[in-house]
Amino acid sequence: MILTRELVQADIDTLPEDYKTKDIDRLIARYVREGADASPLRPYVLAEQQFHRVYYYVSLEQIKSARERMAFIDRNLLFSDWWHTDGLIRFVSDLDFARAMSYARRYVRSADPFIRRWGYVMFISRLGRGHADELLPLMADHDHYYVQMGEAWLIAELAVFEPEKVYLWMTDNHLNYSINGKAIQKICDSFRISNEWKERFKGLRPELRKRQ
Repeated sequence: MILTRELVQADIDTLPEDYKTKDIDRLIARYVREGADASPLRPYVLAEQQFHRVYYYVSLEQIKSARERMAFIDRNLLFSDWWHTDGLIRFVSDLDFARAMSYARRYVRSADPFIRRWGYVMFISRLGRGHADELLPLMADHDHYYVQMGEAWLIAELAVFEPEKVYLWMTDNHLNYSINGKAIQKICDSFRISNEWKERFKGLRPELRKRQ
């Protein structure tokens, strides 16, 4: 089956008027079972949001190798908001870390804020676990809100498994407080980080604020 714009739009039009993500995912599952080719949707994913999830998920669900899934994403960095970048995390969780870093170093320097965000959030899975020493140096002073939130989310995720390393790094990272503060809030919101560590991170706030 070739997924033309017209075919997919016709299928979407059969969904309830207030359709939810789960309705689209059922449609995607059918396309995957039928081995559909979603490549004709590529020209429309930025202009017509309803095709974005279909294009990526139908394609990626049929690619078995994490390396090939990452290569597909790299050829298709067609992001328009945080929701779309975050939805791809699970497709690269099995990638080897060194290869992932080779992509991320390029992404975090992109002019596109949602590609920069992807350079951070792609590690929020087992892919980034135990790699605080390599990932924390990627953090930089970005002024875009959703990039900052991506950094904060990754910092908090690293703190789940390596709180001591994250804590020591935060005492001397010289990042803008808007990033450190968001990271501390994410840490405090986490159910996987002990109250003792949360208090220690909160204790950094006065000194971090003074640096601004």
